[in-house]
Amino acid sequence: MKDLPKSIKGIDVIETLIIDDGSADRTLEVAKGCGATHTLSLTNNKGLAKAFYYGINRALKLGADIIVNTDADNQYNAKDIGKLIEPILQNKVDIVIGDRQVETIRHFSTLKIFLQKVGSWVVRQLSGTRIPDATSGFRAYSRSAAMQMNVISDFTYTLETIISAGNKNLAITHVPIRTNRKVRESRLFPNIRTYMMRSLVTLIKVYSMHKPLRVFTIVGGVSFLGGVLLGLRYIYYYFQGDPGHVQSVILAGVLLVVGIQISMMGIAAELIAVNRKLLEDIQLRIKKEELDPRTD
Repeated sequence: MKDLPKSIKGIDVIETLIIDDGSADRTLEVAKGCGATHTLSLTNNKGLAKAFYYGINRALKLGADIIVNTDADNQYNAKDIGKLIEPILQNKVDIVIGDRQVETIRHFSTLKIFLQKVGSWVVRQLSGTRIPDATSGFRAYSRSAAMQMNVISDFTYTLETIISAGNKNLAITHVPIRTNRKVRESRLFPNIRTYMMRSLVTLIKVYSMHKPLRVFTIVGGVSFLGGVLLGLRYIYYYFQGDPGHVQSVILAGVLLVVGIQISMMGIAAELIAVNRKLLEDIQLRIKKEELDPRTD
């Protein structure tokens, strides 16, 4: 709290919101003692993603024009907040993500740096953005962008919000930031393997939500292609005078049918995705009417 800036050029009022995600310690008491403007206490531990989502909504209700999100483990240097929000103040972008330049962080192992780089590359491919540090939690959102944020993951919001922003064509950029010395281990996940598996599930789920036809077509196409290849294999042996390999015909038929069915499911999923976009548009209109009643 003491490192948070008291004034920033271009900002009239700076307020702080502390989200207590069902902690069993004196988080709120200490936060208020340190001068926190607002607090939000969740009834039990709902996870990072939900805590972020509830925090964004509370900040919007409090009238925030720019929302800066940072973790409570003192990982990020609060003095970089001014740099973080500058592109939004200039009305150039909707979202700014702090780039930790993970290769320069001393307490990151070679394996962790490699995984961070690979993960960020995957997110860039799925989102169509150029964010080099996808898991950074030091971010700034314009009011308009914050209103469009929806989080379905129970694990982390970092990956999902980038993919969502990319697919909603929100202007998103990054700025280099500094990090502080490590003071404790992360409490979000027990080990790297668990983090990787849960992140992979999140990526598949979120990308499938935005691009269902592409995902189902790829999966169905692989199955269909397998069926075609097995069918060609049977035909090859048949004309070689070997009428056996009936199992290939059976498996080929199954794969062909499954491939077609998965592709058809993709069409249905695409229609559902279109409906979801319409619902999100309605949700955004409702939010604007509730939070900005004078907005046309």
